[in-house]
Amino acid sequence: MATSRSLLDRTFVVTLVLKGLDGVIELVAGVALLLVSPAQLEAAARALTRHELREDPHDPVAHWLLGYTGNLSVSATLFGAVYLLVHGVVKVFLVVAVLRDKLWAYPWLIGFLVAFIGWQAFELVRHFTWGLAALTAFDILIVVLTVREYRIHRARRRERAGAREAQAPAEG
Repeated sequence: MATSRSLLDRTFVVTLVLKGLDGVIELVAGVALLLVSPAQLEAAARALTRHELREDPHDPVAHWLLGYTGNLSVSATLFGAVYLLVHGVVKVFLVVAVLRDKLWAYPWLIGFLVAFIGWQAFELVRHFTWGLAALTAFDILIVVLTVREYRIHRARRRERAGAREAQAPAEG
């Protein structure tokens, strides 16, 4: 039993670190979107897909990327930047707090992820993609592990508080 618990504990830490790294990537992408114009994004997409389209003129990913970047507006780019920055900051902040064992951060992380799982489920119903399905499954795993860890840490703190009360001299 202790081995499976330590495996779950390690899995929890690894998934949290991965979620934190995802938040850092979102921060970098958000900053990049603030610094790069839609025209520059379209030019970069053309440069990135040029070779692939020479090999396969019908490549769906390359065409999707070109279509997507070709239709970007300044307001859409700004919205994307703000979304990524806010999402990344919250994610990194909560992951760091949970890794530092701040008990208050566990319910916040759970709530944050559940809200995004709900949004992702809505998007999956609208337009299914394997990538979003995998991300949603990963987020569900993190929620399950976070709930487990939160219960364990909360129970330990209650036990410690109860032990301190039992050791305190009776007032009278």
